[in-house]
Amino acid sequence: GGSGSPFSGAVRSDDTLYISGMLGMVNGQLPEDPADEARAMLDRIQATLEQAGLTMDDLVYVTVYTTDLSLYGVFNEVYRSYFTGPFPARAFIGAGSLLNGARFEMQSIASLE
Repeated sequence: GGSGSPFSGAVRSDDTLYISGMLGMVNGQLPEDPADEARAMLDRIQATLEQAGLTMDDLVYVTVYTTDLSLYGVFNEVYRSYFTGPFPARAFIGAGSLLNGARFEMQSIASLE
């Protein structure tokens, strides 16, 4: 039951952590600057990983959805700063629209090995 959304923020299966699509909302609002939105989204993913004892470098695959493919460079500049090791495999996909008018949504898979 419950009135919340019908999904889990993260699910562990064996040695894999699957993280639901996350948006870059700050106090329920989207930042005006796309870079700030990307940063807020990545901060949420990082916090979810940390709760499982992981870091961004434990991500093995991510899918990024965007409503504006021209923000590819802006997104990459922010994204790059969250990793110290090899980057995860990634897809960057144009989407017609995202929930709450978001410009970015990212779903992630991390390895606990």
